[in-house]
Amino acid sequence: MHVLGIDIGFGFTKATNGNKTLIFKSLFGDAADIQFWADFGDDTPTDHIHVTIDGKSYFIGDLAEQQSSVLHFTLDQEKLITEFVKILSLTVAGMFQQKDASINVPINVVSGLPIGYFKQNHERFSELLSGHHTVTYHAHDGQETNKVIYINKVRMLPQPMGSILNLLMDDKGKIIDMDLAKEKIGVVDIGFRTTDFIILDRLRYIDRGSRTIDSGISKGFSVIANKLREKAGVSVELYRLYRAAETGLIKMRGHGFAFAKIRDQVYSQLAGSIANEIDRLWADDWDIDTIILSGGGCRELAQYLQPLIVGNVIPVDLSQDPRLNNVMGYMKYGRHVWGETDDESIPEGEESEPQPQSNNPENIESIGEEELTEVEGGR
Repeated sequence: MHVLGIDIGFGFTKATNGNKTLIFKSLFGDAADIQFWADFGDDTPTDHIHVTIDGKSYFIGDLAEQQSSVLHFTLDQEKLITEFVKILSLTVAGMFQQKDASINVPINVVSGLPIGYFKQNHERFSELLSGHHTVTYHAHDGQETNKVIYINKVRMLPQPMGSILNLLMDDKGKIIDMDLAKEKIGVVDIGFRTTDFIILDRLRYIDRGSRTIDSGISKGFSVIANKLREKAGVSVELYRLYRAAETGLIKMRGHGFAFAKIRDQVYSQLAGSIANEIDRLWADDWDIDTIILSGGGCRELAQYLQPLIVGNVIPVDLSQDPRLNNVMGYMKYGRHVWGETDDESIPEGEESEPQPQSNNPENIESIGEEELTEVEGGR
């Protein structure tokens, strides 16, 4: 029996078996017939993900973004459950299974959902994944590998609980931070489309202070995309803004645009709206001992948000990828529940994730002088 932590987010799909991790954009598209394949860069496991599931063939992640004519991306929770969860979860589960692995080895999965969608969807999530599945992986040289995946059990958690468990437990699922376990902990989990707030008081879930709001990093991306469209006449898809937002530079049709000022304004206002929500939601929970910032969005917003929060905030560890906080906690919780396992690792390559954009385009035009009103609740 093997334990996998899987996190299907609106922005990225993350998974780990405790030994290796995988990260790729939560995109899939039609599998085109590529006439010639050439890749002279560093090869990673997520560069070429081409699968067939239930008789349908898909490109996944970067390959879909680069090669698919019809591309699927969503910010709708219902659509994520019905169309994305099965395809992305089975794809990543099979990538951890070695080519010569026994098809009878069961997999136990721990995953999560935003708090606001948990009660309605956690059983549906489990039903989609449980049982036997066959996934065919197509290599760029035409070779095919069939993998029979047996998902034995699926355990669901509210998403931000993974971040707490990641801090509490070691890799074997044993609680090692006894001081933190005795505290009242608040987590602010900033995702791509949503931000989750959760409170655990001595490891007991407190519903009163646990909520989901529709204010993730995509809200800021939407404002940036609108400004770029006004300036350059190009509609930039939100999932193509990650690297550009990190550098504050984007090149479109040969012309470079600098938008660091507008990005900083947007992030500052978005952080202000989240801080206001913390003050409102946790007004009666003044006895919170520790506040944890987590999620992929906190990598961008932490420097703006942390000064606005009154309390003992654990500093964001920039040496670690905050997108993995929840999924690492899922894996540890799985080992806590089902026991330590002898997990298989990814056959080749290391952890894969998007790399920062390093080019500095010429003809930079600044578009950050105007005031922004699109992100409400600034403080």
